Amino acid sequence: MGTAIVWFRGLLRLHDNPVLSWASSSDEVDSVIPVYVIDERDRLGAKGGLGDNRLRFLYDSLSDLDRSFRKRYGTGILVFSGDPRAIIQSLIEDLGSEASWLLTDYRSEPSSRQDIKDIESLLKGTAVTTTVFPAVSTILDLESVIGAASFTNPKSSKDIDEILREHLDEGPDGYLLGESLPVPDKVIIDPVTLESLAKGLGISDQLVPMTDIARMSAEIGGVHYFPGGESMALERLARKVTGRPDYVNAFSKPDTVSTNEDGDPMEPTTTGLSPYLSTGCLSVRMLWNEVARASFNSEHTKPPKSLHGQLLFREMFYLLSRSVENWDKDEGNSNCKSIAWGDYDEELIDAWESGMTGFPYIDAMMRQLDATGWMHHLGRHAVSCFLTRGQLWQNWRHGRDVFERKLVDSDWALNNGNWLWLAGVAPFSMPYYRVYNPCPDSKSSLNVETKEASFIRYWVPELASFPSKYIFEPNLAPKWVQAESGCIIGADYPLPIVDRKESRNRNLTLFKESL
Repeated sequence: MGTAIVWFRGLLRLHDNPVLSWASSSDEVDSVIPVYVIDERDRLGAKGGLGDNRLRFLYDSLSDLDRSFRKRYGTGILVFSGDPRAIIQSLIEDLGSEASWLLTDYRSEPSSRQDIKDIESLLKGTAVTTTVFPAVSTILDLESVIGAASFTNPKSSKDIDEILREHLDEGPDGYLLGESLPVPDKVIIDPVTLESLAKGLGISDQLVPMTDIARMSAEIGGVHYFPGGESMALERLARKVTGRPDYVNAFSKPDTVSTNEDGDPMEPTTTGLSPYLSTGCLSVRMLWNEVARASFNSEHTKPPKSLHGQLLFREMFYLLSRSVENWDKDEGNSNCKSIAWGDYDEELIDAWESGMTGFPYIDAMMRQLDATGWMHHLGRHAVSCFLTRGQLWQNWRHGRDVFERKLVDSDWALNNGNWLWLAGVAPFSMPYYRVYNPCPDSKSSLNVETKEASFIRYWVPELASFPSKYIFEPNLAPKWVQAESGCIIGADYPLPIVDRKESRNRNLTLFKESL
């Protein structure tokens, strides 16, 4: 018998939480200490670290988790800021002989796996057992799957389908994942122990009170569109999936509108659940099963276009990120073609990131990202292509870094995988010669609402009075139209930073020469 430190990492929820479920039901655990460490290595608020929207989402999620603990179990969680390895070691040292277990969730990114190795090394010789619970953020146990003799890197939905068939049972209407674990009825937490730890030498100055977390969240400005937390995840799941079987059954990824719901530039035409999946506020198993229930005995779309199909692609990127060395790099990455990208151009990249390229569709998407931390997947296709092989010929890693900082659904495996794909450098990429037109019309595969162009008018208010005929390529509007619209191109809104047709043709030539 002893105390278990439950270290929350990418699992910010009570439902379908195997770590917490085991700790609450094990005869070997008589007390639980719930802990989260805000990693100082993320350089909070700095360029290259977590941006404001990601920070706010994290703070909201921690506040929500703390409230849930207090409501259900009588006391909250401990949140620290610092190096997780040092914090965990200090906690165990302060607990002394009481500490028996360190329980945490598996994360696939190299830094997280290395943290566990470092901590195990630090705890060597102690009586503490470290247990990492697999498959908490994915459908499959990644380590088990890639370790199988039969495993080969997937490159398509067919490949990932074969992998799942090997590891999962199938029912009449798809794969069976089993039901989500219920929220534990009882978790024993000793408030006295928590209080003494909070005041303990070496860590007390690194404790972050929940009041401070709430304050820091409130102080971040901008459009708070995606509030973080398990409560919001379950509310959105009920509203966008469980309560809309017609939407679930008709869902087809290529057909959703990139410029959000008609008349509402803030509401996505997709589920908007990706931020909650990426932070572990929502279980992928729960989402899978809710989609399955909505589709039961009904006509519905099939993978890869269906919602289940999107989760399969997600799984493919997770597997690749674990099996491919240097997944986040150009060099030494077997899934990255060697392309002679142009020299880093700060002026071009800053214009792209700030939404000042002179291409309103691109700019609207980038401004939405900056304000809300989110962007429709087709918008991501367009802006990624524009930065890389389409118009600007900049290395995909520069855009990856911006997305990593700003996206509330940023995920190391998925972010790198999507940029490899959309830059045209990965084996699973679309053909490099398919370049999205940054000035789309109503027939574009980017699925843009063009009649009212409300999305453009909202996010690029300089063009709010422009006639729809010219709003996607305003530099072509006659001067009198610009004057009547109150926006002179080149003065009130930038001219295009490149010639879209010339740059496309040049880049196609460069791409071919690099192969």
